Amino acid sequence: MGTYVLGIDNGGTAIKASLYDEYGHEVATTGAKTTLIIEKPGFIERDMHALWKTNCDVIRSVLEKGKLAPSEIIGIAVTGHGNGLYAIDGKGEPVGKGILSADSRANSIVQDWYANGLAHEISSISCQDVWAGQPVAILSWMRINEPHTFERIAWILMCKDYIRYRLTGEIWAERTDYSGTNFVDPHSGEYSDQLLALFKLLDCRKKLPPIKNSIDYCGSVSKYCAQETGLAEGTPVYAGMFDIDANSIGMGITKSDMFCIIAGTWSINQCISTVPVSTDPPYRCTNYCIPGYWLITESSPTSASNLEWCISHMLDKSHIEGSLYEHCDKLVRETDPDSSNLLFLPFLYGSNVGPNASGGFLGLTGWHTTAQVIAAVYEGVAFSHRMHIDRLKTHFHGNKQYRVSGGAVRSHVWVQIFADVLQQPMEILENEEIGTLGAAMAAAVGAGLYRSFEEAANKMVRIQSVIEPRSDISNTFQRKYLSYCNAVNILQDFWNGNCL
Repeated sequence: MGTYVLGIDNGGTAIKASLYDEYGHEVATTGAKTTLIIEKPGFIERDMHALWKTNCDVIRSVLEKGKLAPSEIIGIAVTGHGNGLYAIDGKGEPVGKGILSADSRANSIVQDWYANGLAHEISSISCQDVWAGQPVAILSWMRINEPHTFERIAWILMCKDYIRYRLTGEIWAERTDYSGTNFVDPHSGEYSDQLLALFKLLDCRKKLPPIKNSIDYCGSVSKYCAQETGLAEGTPVYAGMFDIDANSIGMGITKSDMFCIIAGTWSINQCISTVPVSTDPPYRCTNYCIPGYWLITESSPTSASNLEWCISHMLDKSHIEGSLYEHCDKLVRETDPDSSNLLFLPFLYGSNVGPNASGGFLGLTGWHTTAQVIAAVYEGVAFSHRMHIDRLKTHFHGNKQYRVSGGAVRSHVWVQIFADVLQQPMEILENEEIGTLGAAMAAAVGAGLYRSFEEAANKMVRIQSVIEPRSDISNTFQRKYLSYCNAVNILQDFWNGNCL
């Protein structure tokens, strides 16, 4: 008999489940896409029953792939995307559809909050900004536009907390996730009546479940769940965490001198602090899964998804054999960074430089090659990450370790550019499924395998390789980065309509 933990990750577009042994070695991973429902502009939802069914299928599949007896699993934890709204009624049934954090139906309400100063007042208390995909905004919209739906809500849940409820039948909130919603005072980690009152949502206080910490026991696999998933009835289930926490702890971020860089669909750049940090404009400051720490996040949709768009729309695939990504790597590897001053602004899906910023190439001429165009995309994404890191470094000067994960780490060429742009060694980790590992670590600590996340990280997280910056071309990338920053500043008037 072995000792294994199960981590489940419910992202915005996919669900993954991974089995790990007590040393963090991945036994098996399976995943499945989820179906988004977009019935109206700004509405991004999914069927909550279908979401649970997909979780069941993924769990059953990973058990089969891992060839384990379900009784060998000593603990389970779930992570998931934050914010949005997964509401249930008094009978535990979904109230409408699950709403994702990318939903923007409440944009006009949030704009009013910024116009009348409420958003600034909120940020001074919560140490984070206010945006349309948060439950405070969605509930405010629902009260006005769907009052009957609003009244049916008995419990306000986040995505992972809904899945945990379906595993156990017990209803709990979890601190890291709810601390990103503007419901919680980041200093105390508890619900804030002051914040609720400012949002005119004080009557929702009774709809917010009791808060647990990431490693707290939250019930066990129910008989019904065991039948649906193949898990053993009675297997302990622990609280889990916000996916940004799962990625950070899954990368072994346990000290305040480390930067965590996730180069995936989003550019996510994080560190942890021993005090909550309030800035203007605010970082995202949330309670971390390690008590006594706060997770400080700078993020935007400016990372690897931009390359996917360029591959889809700009490459002639008819003459490319094998992987398109390997083809891009080959092109960039063979391109001298000094051969072109072409800049790419990775703002195809949003930006970190203003709400109206848009993407594109600057300096594009007829003599540029496909290789130089793709190299500019690699560099532009790295420049956007550096802008986030530079902003974090205004408060966190002593960070010495840089760890990187996400889709970009499959490309040694791209990580090399990150190292060159940031002028720091990039540590790449052994495990690719960082989110499920972070959740599994919560289960491992909760089950008593380890006394703390720090101990779990020492045993379950390993560095696979370190990519050093190239000193001979550091000046090239510093010059290009300054050009990138200058271009962003000059374009602000254009993006904001002041040049028309």
